[in-house]
Amino acid sequence: MKRLLSLLTVAISLSMAFSGPADAASTLGASAAERGGRYFGAAVAAGKLGDSTYVNILNREFNSVTAENEMKWDATEPSRNSFTYTNANRIVNHAIGRGMKIRGHALLWHSQMPGWAQSLSGSTLRSAMNNHVTQVATYFRGKIHSWDVVNEAFADGTSGARRDSILQRTGNDWIEAAFRAARAADPGAKLCYNDYNTDGINAKSTAIYTMVRDFRSRGVPIDCVGFQSHLGTSLSGDYQANLQRFADLGVDVQITELDIAQGSGQANIYASVTRACLAVSRCTGITVWGIRDSDSWRVGANPLLFDASGNKKAAYTATLDALNAGTSNPGPIDTNAWYVLVNRNSGKALDVYNSSTADGARITQWTRNNGNQQQWQFVSSETGWYRLKSRLSGKVLDVYNFSTANGGAIVQWADGNGTNQQWRAADSGGYFRLINRNSGKALEVQGASTADNAGIVQYDDWNGANQQWQLVRVG
Repeated sequence: MKRLLSLLTVAISLSMAFSGPADAASTLGASAAERGGRYFGAAVAAGKLGDSTYVNILNREFNSVTAENEMKWDATEPSRNSFTYTNANRIVNHAIGRGMKIRGHALLWHSQMPGWAQSLSGSTLRSAMNNHVTQVATYFRGKIHSWDVVNEAFADGTSGARRDSILQRTGNDWIEAAFRAARAADPGAKLCYNDYNTDGINAKSTAIYTMVRDFRSRGVPIDCVGFQSHLGTSLSGDYQANLQRFADLGVDVQITELDIAQGSGQANIYASVTRACLAVSRCTGITVWGIRDSDSWRVGANPLLFDASGNKKAAYTATLDALNAGTSNPGPIDTNAWYVLVNRNSGKALDVYNSSTADGARITQWTRNNGNQQQWQFVSSETGWYRLKSRLSGKVLDVYNFSTANGGAIVQWADGNGTNQQWRAADSGGYFRLINRNSGKALEVQGASTADNAGIVQYDDWNGANQQWQLVRVG
């Protein structure tokens, strides 16, 4: 009875706290930012920054930009070792002046290479390639949110092979070399691989998945994968699942060049893509490839959110509605980071009691001090589940003895990747609930206690404040 009253009290207080939702955001960028700091961006052409209708939409609706062509190899290094950034800087300066994020596109691509580079091969081309990456990424260092380091390096069809290009003929490690050069040049930028026809689970997307998994296992610096999503009149049924499987490798996913052919389903597909991104915690943003239909490279397809006159289309309304319907989640989990988990009800941190390093040591809550015994890393089990590893002991959160009962004790134990050690992060509007794979129950502070040393147990998931955890990144 005491627990029931406690649950009712907390539930009533939560109902009061959330009874007055904030007004829905009125623009794409503002709504995306409310969904865990995501962005909603557009590909921008420097030559159109003098078009007032174009610029007014850009400034009003979007919080991220991608240069359509101005950062590609032929634009930035038209002659060998002679670099020019005039048009790229127009876009960059416009974005910086308005607090927009900037996606760099693209350092290396088999297309739009300058003629002098196309005439090279072998080690000479490899040297020129690495120099180009280094020079351009260094020039924009500190300004770029994400770089498309390599673009479209895999073949279409069912082979799963690399595209036969002059870059590929320098050696199969050319992509790895490019990512290492980009990291050295700009350690703060997210480094992405970007491609098209990868929207569902198919031979091409699986080949890229295999490469990313290999890179992650060997420490090759890749942080994100871009899905261009140039779509027709349908959307693959496994679109979200495909995004999620990449995210489970420990990389962010981004929808980088979205446009959808006109048709009766255009608005619904835009909404479905948006919902898919919101459902994947590591999907950090969406970019549409152009602003008005008349700005699109897909002549006659009318694939964008605004018509040629700059009017909002049904696709715009459906996209904004999908964004506003999404929860204000706390953003993607970074598997390279260390977090302190702070309970919403008590304000105290998840803690290994008495700084123990032993198997079976109790997990409690304690006043936050950011000590190693309060720092946790999310280790992916590659299927949407994570183990939570203690920085102090190297052991992981564990439901003792595979219990499925309410009140089952939470301890630390050597990482065996058991289902009782795997947790799913469920969004609670700015906080996470952690759901155990074995039991289906949520991690909670027992009895909604606010005291130091209160026990951590599992209990039926009811979204109580004592089951909600804020992830505070500390390293």
